[in-house]
Amino acid sequence: MRHAASLLRYLWASPASALGLLATALLAACFGTRPKIVQGVIEVDAGALVRHLPPLRFEAITLGHVVIGVSAQALARWRSHEHVHVRQYERWGLLLIPLYLGASAWIGLRGGDAYRDNPFERQAYDPREHRPRR
Repeated sequence: MRHAASLLRYLWASPASALGLLATALLAACFGTRPKIVQGVIEVDAGALVRHLPPLRFEAITLGHVVIGVSAQALARWRSHEHVHVRQYERWGLLLIPLYLGASAWIGLRGGDAYRDNPFERQAYDPREHRPRR
């Protein structure tokens, strides 16, 4: 039963993961990055690309079961935070993207911090949420 539930979580998040895998394939083709699997999540060090871009406002981003970081160190530093976002994708599926962006827009329009006050980020910053995957 536990394996079936795990499979369903992966399937539900798979449209967002497909976006992450597409980005991973592009990074691998253009910059030779090599993804690795950590606790059931694909992690990609995009450092080769990042060196060619203006400074980014984030160090890691999650798309389904794929986390893309600006360096191996950033992936390690933000792993537990980004894995909370993975669990959010497992719950909300592809809906997480418009829900997250909509929450940020609403909060920003009301004068809040569109990132820090976003409930999805607040959950990911909550240390109680940083438990390892089962």
